[in-house]
Amino acid sequence: MLHFDLKDLSLFRHIVEAGSITGGAERANLALAAASARIRGMEEDLGAALLLRSRNGVTPTAAGRMLLQHARIMLAQAERLREDLGAFAGGSAGEIRLLSNTNAILEFLPDALGAFLSAHPRMSVVLEERLSDEIVGLVAEGVADIGIVAGTVQTGGLETFPFRSDRFVVVTGPSHPLARRDSVAFAEVLEHDLVGLDRSSALQRFLSAKAAALGQTIRLRVQLRSFDGVCRLVEAGVGIGIIPETTARRAQKSSRISIVALADSWAARDLTICVRSYAALPPSAKKLVDHLRTAPKHGD
Repeated sequence: MLHFDLKDLSLFRHIVEAGSITGGAERANLALAAASARIRGMEEDLGAALLLRSRNGVTPTAAGRMLLQHARIMLAQAERLREDLGAFAGGSAGEIRLLSNTNAILEFLPDALGAFLSAHPRMSVVLEERLSDEIVGLVAEGVADIGIVAGTVQTGGLETFPFRSDRFVVVTGPSHPLARRDSVAFAEVLEHDLVGLDRSSALQRFLSAKAAALGQTIRLRVQLRSFDGVCRLVEAGVGIGIIPETTARRAQKSSRISIVALADSWAARDLTICVRSYAALPPSAKKLVDHLRTAPKHGD
C-alpha cells in the first residue's frame, strides 16, 4: 500500500518541473537533504524508480510520469477543496499558478496583480517567467492555471482572451547613429553593442534565438534586471536596447533617449491570456482571469 501524502506529491511535481531535486526542493521550501529523503522514501514505498538521475538533472521514469499525471489531478482537487471550504472561513482563498513572458511581467502585471491581491487578501499568486511557447505547453499539461503569452504563438486547444497590446522598439542615446532613424531591422541592430536583461530572462532568450536564426549573436555589454535599468545605461551611451514601447515612452519622460521602431513583424506584441478550460478553473483562478481581462491599462 502506498503512503504518499500531498506534500510528497507536491514535492515530486516541483522536482519534475524544475528538472532537478535541488530546484524542486527550493520551490517546495525544503532542505535538499529532506527532499532527497522524501523521494527515496517514495521510491522504496513504490518499489520502483520514479526519477532518472544524470549530471544534467532528473527526468521522470514511466512510473514517474504516471505519478506526475495523478499528482497534478490530486493537487488540483485538493486546492479546489481548500478554496470551497475557505468560503466558510471568511472568504475565498487559494493559490494561483501564473506563467508569463517578460514583457507582461515587467510592464503590465505589477499594477494588475497588485490591485487583485489587495482586493483578495486570502489569495496568493505564484508567478514564473517563461518563454511564450513554453508557457503554452505547460498550461496544456496543467503545470499552471493561467499563462500570458505573445499573440504570435500557436495556442492549440487552449482557451484564450485578449490581454494587452504592445510592441518592441529600439532605444538609443540621443547621439547614437540610429537615433534619427524612423525604423531599423533587427539584423542591423545586431551590428551594435546592446544593453539587455539577464541572459536567463525569457525576453533575452527570445532575442538570442532570433539572432541565431540570422546566423548572428547579440553583442550584450551589460545584463540588467529591469527595463528601467536598460534605459539608464542607454542614456549614458553604453549601448542600445530593445524594450516594449510602453516602457520606452514612460522612460522618455525622465531620460534623454530616442525611440526607433523595430521593423521586424515579430516586434508587434499582442499579449494573450491562455487557460486549458475557463469553466474548469478553480474559483480563485477564474477571478484572476476576469480581473486581468478588465483591469485598467496604463493611463486609463
